[in-house]
Amino acid sequence: MTVALNSRSPVPAAAGWPVGLAGRFAWRDLRGGLRGFGVFIACIALGVLAIAGVGSVAASLTEGIGKAGRVILGGDLALSLIQREADDTERAFLDAHGTVSVAASLRAMARPVALSADTSRLVATLVEVKAVDDRYPLFGTLTTDPPLPLAALLAQNNGAFGAAADPLLLTRLGLHAGDRIKVGAVELELRAAIAGEPDKLAGAISLGPRLLISEAALRASGLLQPGSLVRWQYRLRLPERQSSDGTVAAIDKQAQAEFPEAGWEIRTRSKASPQLERNVERFSQYLTLVGLATLLIGGVGVANAVASHLARNRDTIATLKALGASGGGIFAIYCTEIIGVALLATLIGAALGAALPFVIAYFFAAILPLPVEPAVQPGVLALSVVYGILTALAFSLWPLGRAHDISVSMLFRDQVAGERSWPRTRYIAASAAIVAMLAALAVFTTYDRRIAAFFLAAAAAVFVLLRLVAALVMWMARRAPRQNSTILRLAIANIHRAGALTPSVMLSLGLGLAMLVTIAQIEGNLHREFAAALPDKAPSFFFLDIPAAQADRFDAFIREQAPGAKLEEVPMLRGRIVAANGVNADDLKPPDRSRWVLRGDRGITYARTVPPGSRIVDGRWWGASYAGEPLVSLESRTAHDLDLKIGDTITVNVLGRNVTARIANLRVVDWENLGINFVLVFSPGIFESAPHSDIATLTFAGGGTTTEEAGMIRALGGAFPTVTAVRVKDALEAIDALVGKLVMALRAASAITLVAAALVLGGALAASQRFRIYDAVVLKTFGATRAQLTAAYALEYLLIGLATAVFAVAAGTLAAGLVVGGVMQFPFEWVPGAALQTAAAALAVTLVIGLAGTFGALGRKPAEVLRNL
Repeated sequence: MTVALNSRSPVPAAAGWPVGLAGRFAWRDLRGGLRGFGVFIACIALGVLAIAGVGSVAASLTEGIGKAGRVILGGDLALSLIQREADDTERAFLDAHGTVSVAASLRAMARPVALSADTSRLVATLVEVKAVDDRYPLFGTLTTDPPLPLAALLAQNNGAFGAAADPLLLTRLGLHAGDRIKVGAVELELRAAIAGEPDKLAGAISLGPRLLISEAALRASGLLQPGSLVRWQYRLRLPERQSSDGTVAAIDKQAQAEFPEAGWEIRTRSKASPQLERNVERFSQYLTLVGLATLLIGGVGVANAVASHLARNRDTIATLKALGASGGGIFAIYCTEIIGVALLATLIGAALGAALPFVIAYFFAAILPLPVEPAVQPGVLALSVVYGILTALAFSLWPLGRAHDISVSMLFRDQVAGERSWPRTRYIAASAAIVAMLAALAVFTTYDRRIAAFFLAAAAAVFVLLRLVAALVMWMARRAPRQNSTILRLAIANIHRAGALTPSVMLSLGLGLAMLVTIAQIEGNLHREFAAALPDKAPSFFFLDIPAAQADRFDAFIREQAPGAKLEEVPMLRGRIVAANGVNADDLKPPDRSRWVLRGDRGITYARTVPPGSRIVDGRWWGASYAGEPLVSLESRTAHDLDLKIGDTITVNVLGRNVTARIANLRVVDWENLGINFVLVFSPGIFESAPHSDIATLTFAGGGTTTEEAGMIRALGGAFPTVTAVRVKDALEAIDALVGKLVMALRAASAITLVAAALVLGGALAASQRFRIYDAVVLKTFGATRAQLTAAYALEYLLIGLATAVFAVAAGTLAAGLVVGGVMQFPFEWVPGAALQTAAAALAVTLVIGLAGTFGALGRKPAEVLRNL
């Protein structure tokens, strides 16, 4: 800063420092350029970009889903029923309000008509069947390859109905357009591949490829047996003049009022896919927290940049103080500068974040599975700017406060001595208050406050621990025995000397690496569970839609085909909890872990004895000959979360009828064995006469071979074509692949923290460049070679990187263990591969950036530097 003084602009001496004058001094300093603020701007802009970009993309996705609600839902309203079709009265109600399109969805087995001669090959695969009428789709367009009108695509010709299939089905069975398959008892000709399904996003997770057929084909297949697990969806398109949101809401209320026991699940176009919107919110919350972590890591770079800027301006500060400027005035000048630079950085980040949805929509709209409606989101951008400003202040007040009370003589002496001091209490309190504001903002503006609070607490704990570990590493280096090797001795000295890089490197790299270790360890444990642990305990097959009237014949058939295998079979219906202890299900507010019990319909059963895999923990089981009032056995954790106890009641809607039962006992259920388990098990006599089917599991001795499984599917297709066989290994592989893609996305998002860490490390090296040059020149003068200095610096960076990696692996492993064991509730096992990769990443980043920043110092000639001392 150039100090320009005259009689009209005196330097105030005390607390009465005008804000305008501080601003003028700050502006004069900044007019000279932003030298030294590059890392400051980059760190803040990167974090703000992450928060603004994630928020803008999430809002654009939510808005896109909302605007495409009709297409996603398939109508203005969609009313779905399980295991039954709408009766005449219900259908008349729907027809009276607009155009109705009917679709039925279920799982079934698809088998090529021309079977392979290879008996070890799986000759059938699970498919997600959707049967539609001639009005499908009411909104959007079904696209196929080759393009065909719906009538020609699904019509019956030459003894076969038409069908369109997901390309995956063709690949899995080795088929082509024109080939034929059998589903149940009906023969289908595959006439096209599905290229675009307008209402695909409204469905649940698919375990098999889509197969689109006509309603007539479904009725001819024999799959519609009493109790079959078929979901009937009635999509309603209102007349354009009567399609307002108010009309939609009124029809929703009228349907529930006129048919209180219909048991249908009603969705409107404004909430076409609630689960999809919840997933977008959860994912955006995680990415927002990653952006906040990036800001926190960047805060280390901010603090370094501010300290470096003050160090470069010590002469100016000393001159101002010598002329009577107060410590408060000095603070006001440089705080104004920092706020100005921080505002510039946040605006850069916010502008880039605002542009992100438009970039995604322009370049990737054609391949994205979700609709994006790009728009500028003022609320999101304002929030990101506030995050950026608060972060900059939180990490700047400490070094700014230190400059308040340091005397003029100390300022000049500090260029050599490097003494440190604590700022005044008010600056410490202000920093703490801003950190508290940041935490409150992060917690109260996120989807799940509990997770946000846990994340912030963990991040704060890691930051504190990293600082303590850095101090411990420096203490150990200071007290290490004297080494004979000059290179090793120099490297160890650099770790603990004044102005060492140890704290900056460990603080910046440690948090990001700990996050990556946590994600990698969770991924490794999930993969182990899906690929090894669960298949060892899980059955080989689930059999669905076994006709209750043919249960004995099915049992005999399975025991004949697999005499050494274990077969378990129970009746199953679908029901939806509509009330608990007299309280409507919509008014219940259980914790997140149990909300799924109230969403949609659930599998239910009845039994005379305690089901395998369950253990009674409260109450008593009814006797095998019980024939009294309806009783129900409830899973204990669900009972706890719904605040239910023995003697309370649960009302379930089954097949359009509300059934209320009293809770007789509570069970602990072993969900990990993937056997047949239910949240609700009813006493006999309630549903025995209701239309229902059976569900069964088959477990081969030793896990079974592919040949055994293929033989079972082949034989089952001939004897029971309407029974669906779900190969558990295929289902687990599909889930494992889905989890793997999600974790890959989380890893990629979390890697932004390493970018921030690299910026901080680069800034720390730039700030210490002058001292590195002096060290190199002095050591060269005394005979050190460039190779020796390079080796010493490389060893210094390796030791610091190794210490950081050890901490990150330990902290990440601990966090992953808490998540896997406490939240996911399965055994945690350390995955060494992920830990070694993280350690390698830490060493590589530290070494590469460290050496890149050091080569400039090593290249300076001693004479050139010594002449300017």
